[in-house]
Amino acid sequence: MLHSFTTLNIVISSFLIVAVAIYAVRTSLIAAGWEAPRVARAVVLVSTLLGGWLAAALILTSQGAYAATVSSLPTIQYGIFLPIIAGVVLYWSSAFVREIIAAVPQSWLIGIQFYRTLGVNFLLLFSAAQLPGLFALPAGTGDIIVGLTALMIVWAYRNGTPPDRLVRRWNAFGIADLAVAVATGFMTSPSALQVAAFDLPNQMITDFPLALVPVFAVPLSILLHLASLAKTKSERCAGTRLSHA
Repeated sequence: MLHSFTTLNIVISSFLIVAVAIYAVRTSLIAAGWEAPRVARAVVLVSTLLGGWLAAALILTSQGAYAATVSSLPTIQYGIFLPIIAGVVLYWSSAFVREIIAAVPQSWLIGIQFYRTLGVNFLLLFSAAQLPGLFALPAGTGDIIVGLTALMIVWAYRNGTPPDRLVRRWNAFGIADLAVAVATGFMTSPSALQVAAFDLPNQMITDFPLALVPVFAVPLSILLHLASLAKTKSERCAGTRLSHA
């Protein structure tokens, strides 16, 4: 029953993340005064990128592309890092993508990461002795903290502009949480690199549906953090220029 709940929870949540992201882009661009054809072009682009990414992640994870074995090197790192690299390259190579990000308010870039509260799945699976504590406890707890504090920062934006240092620290904590989760995931998953949790190998994180977290949610979260940090820097630079004008 827990496995069925986890599957439905993660799959449905993944589709909701894409839907909310598309809605956020469309709403933000309309509010920014973009003309209808440019809004439509941006929505199609974001829908294609995120929808295609999720579809690929679903197919690969369901076909066992990242399934770990004790005698081989892991493959899940490709699903984690290649989307991040592709996202960064796309951001710096496409002025249109940068314009889209610039038009999306911080409250959306940060608030959408409420989905990180899905880390509760790790804790539930740990409590059922299906995930090792070395991975599940820091990954699950850290994600829940990031997701809940994302809402707190959104509330702060609704009541003014929170200090840049608060946004930067939240992003830094969110990235650090993901780094710990990825590191402990590699340490505890069955592979030639496994160094811990031999009594309860972290097989589930490399299999469907849990593998959707490292190959979709984790890279997306990293890219959202980077976009938020880039936006903070550009807004700070713009404020500095105005103050000197």
